[in-house]
Amino acid sequence: MDRLLYVAMTGAAQTMAAQASVAHNLANANTTGFKAEMAAFQSVPVNGPGQPTRINAMSQGLGADFSPGAETSTGRDLDIAVRGQGWIAVQAADGSEGYTRAGDLRVDADGLLTTAGGLPVLGDGGPISLPPFSKLDIGSDGSIALVALGQGSTTVSTATRIKLVNPDPASLERASDGLMHVKDGGSADADDSVQVAAGALEASNVNPSESLVRMIELSRQFEMQMQSIKNVDQNAQSATRLLQATG
Repeated sequence: MDRLLYVAMTGAAQTMAAQASVAHNLANANTTGFKAEMAAFQSVPVNGPGQPTRINAMSQGLGADFSPGAETSTGRDLDIAVRGQGWIAVQAADGSEGYTRAGDLRVDADGLLTTAGGLPVLGDGGPISLPPFSKLDIGSDGSIALVALGQGSTTVSTATRIKLVNPDPASLERASDGLMHVKDGGSADADDSVQVAAGALEASNVNPSESLVRMIELSRQFEMQMQSIKNVDQNAQSATRLLQATG
């Protein structure tokens, strides 16, 4: 009887963890460049003294779904969408190098090119700082061409190039800051083969319909596990009454 209780209890706890992961995906269904988290249930033996008679149900993360989201045209000069595999390199809040697919870029009051969240976008020599300009174009290779403020429209200069990388997906992990990082704490080399589309953004690759169906399935699993716990309690009470009656 205690085995049933243990299995139901661990299953209910891990189902709640899985629900949190699905809820996180749903909350980011409209987040630019977001990659869905993947998780699956696995049976993990409980190690310890005695016979291996207990199995723990675990909801384990399988990493991110790196499939591309839909590309949406915006017509905004500072919007870019990575085409195919690849990432935009940015400077994380702790100073490390992180990677994102969110290409809704900004230029702050100091001329620093940043993400919508305020993180500096990296170029060949570090964070990209732009002079005052009247027009800006981002090429498919990430190069930034601009017309400096006060110059004629034909005076175009290439300021710098956005660092675009394409590391092995297996070497990446999502950190608590929401960015992808190289697992060993290093940084990826720039990759000239990565291409971007200017005036466009990549949508989240979360499928809201599938996520809602998954949430309903998990909710029913949780209810079933809680009912199993109640049944164990009722069986225990019935057994106690029988022992008292025959004692």
